[in-house]
Amino acid sequence: MAACEAPVSGAISAVDATGAADATPLLALDGVSRRFTVRRGWFGEQRELTAVDGVSLGLRRGESLGLVGESGCGKSTLGRLVCGLLAPSAGRVLLEGRALPPAGADSWAAGRIQMVFQDPFSSLNPRLSVRASVAEPLAARSMPRAERRRLADEMLATVGLKGVGGRYPHEFSGGQRQRIAVARALVTSPDVIVCDEPVSALDASVQAQVLNLLCDVQERFSPAYLFISHDLAVVGFICPRIMVMYLGQVVEEAPRERLFAGAAHPYSQALLAAMPTGMAGERGVESLPQALEGELPSPLKPPSGCRFHPRCPKAVEICRREAPAWKDLAPGWRARCHLL
Repeated sequence: MAACEAPVSGAISAVDATGAADATPLLALDGVSRRFTVRRGWFGEQRELTAVDGVSLGLRRGESLGLVGESGCGKSTLGRLVCGLLAPSAGRVLLEGRALPPAGADSWAAGRIQMVFQDPFSSLNPRLSVRASVAEPLAARSMPRAERRRLADEMLATVGLKGVGGRYPHEFSGGQRQRIAVARALVTSPDVIVCDEPVSALDASVQAQVLNLLCDVQERFSPAYLFISHDLAVVGFICPRIMVMYLGQVVEEAPRERLFAGAAHPYSQALLAAMPTGMAGERGVESLPQALEGELPSPLKPPSGCRFHPRCPKAVEICRREAPAWKDLAPGWRARCHLL
């Protein structure tokens, strides 16, 4: 697969590579955190779990930004914060500089951010025809039913499923159901689409078809993508800029080419080492550390200092004591690591 090139690329913050102030990003997260209260047993003590911890990012119209990390690192929670399905415990989610209202609210933001989930079958109502499922996001709009049906059929044709609106989800393959999910996300003409592991449940050949579809959709309609995955190869195919997340925090941000040619953070390096041979850029996986060992620590009790230090082969004493600050390595490239 050749890499998908987004129509617009650049820095993920509101400052461009020259340091000059840029226009307000389409979507911005400003120090966003999300905490959950967890209880041990029926009468046990309550503890606080921080799933997302102080994440900031900016996304321009038509840009694709990748978010990669292991299962349990907080990626999906961040995606739900962006969509308004969860409210941040701290920080702000902004759409064109305005605070994002909760999902489902009848507001100026309704339909402007949509989501494509990992499992298309569970996200589609089995009792509704696919036409009705695709038209469902339009129900809150004062639009004639015939017009909603027409738009749904048009979106199904756009994703390569013309003339199937009267059929039901169980009649389609996994790849076709994901196309239906993409059509439903597109029907409101969104500014931002959050793709949460959209191809992880599909086999390799179908993955390529869905990724190519997402590239075609972006070229035609110019939505911005926040693309979430545990697979660096998939993220690298569709996103020119990548953020690496570990235990609720972003630990590295870089252009795709820089990350693949030589990631700075040991965790990013370990993710590259886990990629198939020949896919990790010019350095190749032979020069990178071995793939990760051990389990992701519990977010109920994250390690002191650098959160990655218990699994890091390069950790030194300061890593255990102090949390690393951001270090700028090049325009658009920074990482959190004491050893840089």
